Amino acid sequence: MSGENVSPNVTGFQPPELGAVMVDTSRQDRVGEFRGLSGPYWAIRPLAGGLEWEAAPEHVRPASPMERLRAENARCNARSRGETL
Repeated sequence: MSGENVSPNVTGFQPPELGAVMVDTSRQDRVGEFRGLSGPYWAIRPLAGGLEWEAAPEHVRPASPMERLRAENARCNARSRGETL
């Protein structure tokens, strides 16, 4: 991933690096990995697997170390249960 899908979008918010762990404050502080742009929205995928969702950039912020740890722990637990990520 060379960042071909990452450039400033029309909202004026500068997107993070691909793979950055982010929090969507409009979805009960849901944590996910930044995957790229989808029009004016940012595509975010849960760390523990699941469907990507689109978030307005003004509702997204970088995850704190504790939020990141919780999300990575949830991913490890899902993998140990044999869930598809």
